[in-house]
Amino acid sequence: MGGTTPAIHGGAARRRGTRRRGAVVAALMLAMALAALDSTIVSTAVPQIVGDLGGFSVFSWLFSGYLLAVTVTLPVYGKLSDTFGRKPVLVAGAAVFLLGSLLCAVAWNMPALIAFRIVQGLGGGALQGTVQTLAADLYPLAERPRIQSKLSTVWAVSAVAGPGLGGVLAAYADWRWIFLVNLPIGAAALWLIIRHLHEPGRETAAHARVDWPGALAVFACGGVLLTALVQGGVAWPWLSAPSLVLSGTGLALAAAVVVVERRAAEPIIPGWVWRRRTIAAVNLALGGLGLLMVAPAVFLPTYAQSVLGLAPVAAGFVLSVWTLSWPLSAALSQHVYRRIGFRDTALLGIGAAALILCAFPFLPYPGSWWQPTLLMLLLGGALGLFQLPLIVGVQSTVGWSERGTTTASVLFCRQTGQTMGASLFGAVANGVLAARLGGAGDLDSVTRALDAGTAPETTRRAIAEAVHAVYLGSAAAAALAFLVLLLVAPRRFPVLNE
Repeated sequence: MGGTTPAIHGGAARRRGTRRRGAVVAALMLAMALAALDSTIVSTAVPQIVGDLGGFSVFSWLFSGYLLAVTVTLPVYGKLSDTFGRKPVLVAGAAVFLLGSLLCAVAWNMPALIAFRIVQGLGGGALQGTVQTLAADLYPLAERPRIQSKLSTVWAVSAVAGPGLGGVLAAYADWRWIFLVNLPIGAAALWLIIRHLHEPGRETAAHARVDWPGALAVFACGGVLLTALVQGGVAWPWLSAPSLVLSGTGLALAAAVVVVERRAAEPIIPGWVWRRRTIAAVNLALGGLGLLMVAPAVFLPTYAQSVLGLAPVAAGFVLSVWTLSWPLSAALSQHVYRRIGFRDTALLGIGAAALILCAFPFLPYPGSWWQPTLLMLLLGGALGLFQLPLIVGVQSTVGWSERGTTTASVLFCRQTGQTMGASLFGAVANGVLAARLGGAGDLDSVTRALDAGTAPETTRRAIAEAVHAVYLGSAAAAALAFLVLLLVAPRRFPVLNE
């Protein structure tokens, strides 16, 4: 009997470890749901918010301010999680996010609400980056696709449900509940993390130093440059004084970041992030993913309503189908990359995505709803084969002490690509409209005229051509990502033994 006691104790310990890991995974999924919901839930409540608080001229900062705060804090949180561990960073980030949510719910005017949305974003950066890093910490390489596909599914469901939930709360309760619903979800995630996440002690935490000047420089540089991208061509012309001043200031701050980081003992953005071929290639490739995602995410709903004549709910369905095929394809991608490798699987996915994006301009005019829906279903499947193998692969090339920084750099590049894509493709769409309509109006004003029934058929055709041009631009971004992986990434990622 004495020989069986260690086995019994060992089995009990394994069961406790499995239950603990399951509780932490549940917390990560709740945190991911918070981040995904907050990106979309506000959109359908804007009329009610503006009607209550005013500030129509600046309401776009409800989205831009949040996005900027999330993006510029990602590298900082990544380095902090490598220095102090994932748990304190995630707990602090979730607490800041919940504080921002509570403040948003009691906002008294639009400037206050925008400021509190930025506070939310300061916490949201920790949620996005640290959740992805912890997912890699918890599971070995062979099991990592399982947790990543769960997180992808949570993101997809939350992104689709967000606008509908926001509309229901704004119509039947009050828009402030859009932010209050974060509190119980976030509290549950916090409780699970504090109770069940136990990280092993790390030597680096004993003598850790934080590059606060570098963090401030990265934050300032990213904030100024992204503001120039977000507002250029929207709040002011591209070649206007505000745009030129912001761009020049951002470039000067970028030079300051290089100087500060080269002198820092533990830089926020270490040089090895770009010196290692694998990480540099994945960063650039996922920056291309951020670029190409703008076409379907931003312009497809306009196309579905203005060209196909669909109602807003039906237009949302056309877009949402890619959130069904993306997680499914991501979950199945492990069977592909185990045979042909991470890089070649990603090449297969992004190559297929480029062809699908190129097919969009060849749809008949005005066409039927099922045609873009089918393309979106295929596009989601292609991008699932592209993104997840790259994230799993690049996380597997670094150890624990570098995983947070690596994951944050990948997410930062994807977010920056989306910001650049919104500005670039917005300019492309407006340029095509100006050429087709004799220099009159931009996409927003033309769409409003169509909604009011005051625009002729030629305007619908002009919108179709503008969206087609954007899709071709997205196909070009996919082709660039393909070339980066083909020419820069090693054929076999240098995966570390675990």
